[in-house]
Amino acid sequence: MLRARVIGSVWSSKRLPEIPNGAFLEVEVAPGNRLIAFDVLGTGIGELVLVSTGSVAAGWFTGQSPPIDALIIGSIDEPNTND
Repeated sequence: MLRARVIGSVWSSKRLPEIPNGAFLEVEVAPGNRLIAFDVLGTGIGELVLVSTGSVAAGWFTGQSPPIDALIIGSIDEPNTND
């Protein structure tokens, strides 16, 4: 699992029919280390997330796995520093 921050959306006017509803988001794992992850949670830009990669990510989907190897599986709550 990777800890990453969502830094942008990836827009695609065409996609394979095997890919379910969701969004492709660009996430930054470390400064300068970015990847594209599939999001089914409705995550927003700036959020800190957990990303699962490889066969574990693809195995989450039912039926034949779509060609997705990075999946956002959770949103990390950041501590409130206003207290």
